[in-house]
Amino acid sequence: MSWDSVLLAVLAVSGCVTLLLTQVDDVLTRLPRLIRSWRNVRRELRGEEGGDGP
Repeated sequence: MSWDSVLLAVLAVSGCVTLLLTQVDDVLTRLPRLIRSWRNVRRELRGEEGGDGP
């Protein structure tokens, strides 16, 4: 195995890890908004009044 192959493997792995962490961060950022939306949908289906506002 040459150094070129090792370097390319390291770059590929670091790129994949960066992409994975970026996607996880995006999902975790959107999760509270998704949970609020789901609660609003359940509240509307039950026909309850009130909530967080408009």
